Amino acid sequence: MPRFVVLLRGVNVGKGNKVPMAEFRATLEELGHKSVRTLLNSGNAVFSSASRSPAKLAADIAAAVQGRFGVVTPVIVKSAAEFAAIVDNNPIAPPESENSRFLVAFAMDRTKLQELGNLQSLLSSLLGASAA
Repeated sequence: MPRFVVLLRGVNVGKGNKVPMAEFRATLEELGHKSVRTLLNSGNAVFSSASRSPAKLAADIAAAVQGRFGVVTPVIVKSAAEFAAIVDNNPIAPPESENSRFLVAFAMDRTKLQELGNLQSLLSSLLGASAA
């Protein structure tokens, strides 16, 4: 059974959009997912599912989160294989001491990431400055 990662954006930050992780884990299990694990109070979880469509999983989870918690939030689901590829193909390997500052942007729709293209020039100038 394939493994997936689900990322709920903008939950459990401040006073709004509360999604208790124990209840989120139960919600994922009620949707039929197995071996569900959550990470702290992050809105992130991993699970196994017979489904193979991250887009369908994201839509189903978003509907369940809205129905159970009243929270409307972007939901991103990536397969374990996609996550492994992100790690394996990372062109920038930060030192271990900088891992907490490392940013990876996720989107269900790849074209949305193209809108971040102008950050590439900023990144290039920062990397150039740190190399000097």
